[in-house]
Amino acid sequence: MDSGPAKRRGLRAVHLLLLLPFLALLWVPFYNRTDPELAGIPFFYWYQMLWILLGALILLPVYLVEERDSGKGDSA
Repeated sequence: MDSGPAKRRGLRAVHLLLLLPFLALLWVPFYNRTDPELAGIPFFYWYQMLWILLGALILLPVYLVEERDSGKGDSA
């Protein structure tokens, strides 16, 4: 019975990872510039494209935790 709240706290901690891309792109003046360029692409664009990839990687542990927890619930 005690594992329920502990499991919920763990899920909340993992879900906080989802805030990283949101916070990184929230403050536009931070990345609203052209330098440094990467392969001729201004910083403004490649910074956002980088966060698309990082966002997908951040979703991976959240997905794995959700799958692990939903698998335990189905077998019981």
